Amino acid sequence: MSQTEAIAAAPPTSATGVGTRAWIALGSLWFIYVLNFLDRQLLSILAKPIQDTLHISDSQLGLLGGLYFAFFYCFIAIPVGWLADRTNRVAVVSIACGIWSAATIACGLSRNFSQLAVSRMTVGFGEAGGVPPSYAIITDYFPPGRRGMALGIYNLGPPVGAALGIAFGASIAAAFSWRDAFVAIGVVGLIVAVVTPLVVKEPRRGGLDQAANAAPQERAPFWGTVTAFFSRPTLVLAALGSGVTQIITYGLGNFAVLFLMREKGMTLNDVALWYALVVAIGMGGGIFASGWLIDRFTRRSKKAYALLPALSLALALPFYVAFVWAPSWPLALALLCGPTFLNYFYLSSSVALVQEEVRPNQRVMSGALLLLVMNFIGMGLGPTYVGAASDFFRAAHPDNSLQIALYTLTPFYVLAIGLFVWLSRVLGRDTSRAGGVS
Repeated sequence: MSQTEAIAAAPPTSATGVGTRAWIALGSLWFIYVLNFLDRQLLSILAKPIQDTLHISDSQLGLLGGLYFAFFYCFIAIPVGWLADRTNRVAVVSIACGIWSAATIACGLSRNFSQLAVSRMTVGFGEAGGVPPSYAIITDYFPPGRRGMALGIYNLGPPVGAALGIAFGASIAAAFSWRDAFVAIGVVGLIVAVVTPLVVKEPRRGGLDQAANAAPQERAPFWGTVTAFFSRPTLVLAALGSGVTQIITYGLGNFAVLFLMREKGMTLNDVALWYALVVAIGMGGGIFASGWLIDRFTRRSKKAYALLPALSLALALPFYVAFVWAPSWPLALALLCGPTFLNYFYLSSSVALVQEEVRPNQRVMSGALLLLVMNFIGMGLGPTYVGAASDFFRAAHPDNSLQIALYTLTPFYVLAIGLFVWLSRVLGRDTSRAGGVS
């Protein structure tokens, strides 16, 4: 689609209403995000059978789900964001979906650690092109005041994808093998990649923003967008606070199933049912609730973008410590509902804040920069750190090394809360300077 055609394909919506095409686009992009996270989470869900087959350590498992994956996922997101800001964003999402789905199939065919590592890095390469363009497409389909909820619905992709991955991945692995789970889900992704351009149309960039309606949008310069992002304390603090939070969420998420199976006595069939329910209800409910709360409270004060994540993390901390301590897996799962619900308020908040604070022609690139910072910190360090810590403690504590490693994540809660409180003060000062009410 040419630039002229893309501008003409404006969504049938207004500042006060949302059209059917917008909801179809949101639903389609949400399903792709489900597949994105489902493919990403298969490694952690099937960690134990993969370890048993390929004989890899916790440290190697942490590298596969952490640094190796994050390196490609984060840094490829920058050129992808630059490209998507200048071309058809829907096509970028479709091609990315095809790449990561093919790489997921390759994961299932891997015969050793090296092959699995290359396949996982390729999954990260493909998934880098899925989320940032989708953020911008959704923002151009939904008007201000409706974007928090729309992005909240979109961000339900991770909990639904994780839950489906747990349910179907563990079930397929229990009935057949872990390899079949990777291949089956990868094939579904390839089909979706082909169908997406037929269903989702490229919206006009900035078509629902007053400034964009007043004048045509020029292409934003690459380095100008990078400089603008990192020169604004609000955006940097939102990215840093989200990144530190993700050290917890990815560190826990990549090892929770292995922890519950190896140290709490769960089976794959238990995981497929009970852990899937906890993730679907807890994580999904938290992300949906956060989107609704953001739209409600940010109308009164922009500080809510920061205070909501800070409060949710403070409430999650005691539940997290109790989960790690719990002597049985049923009690552990019950306690895990708390942090699973509360740990993800940061996501919709930070995404909505960044999308609101930058110009329409900078949204994909700015979304990519947000993901670069928070995912390289959280996704890159979280699983890598937990895996290394588990191997470090194993010599002295062979029966509960993962438990001790997960305990050491608790200080990151305090650090993340501090960063979001700092962000709230910066937002308050910015609002005061603008003549608003903080």
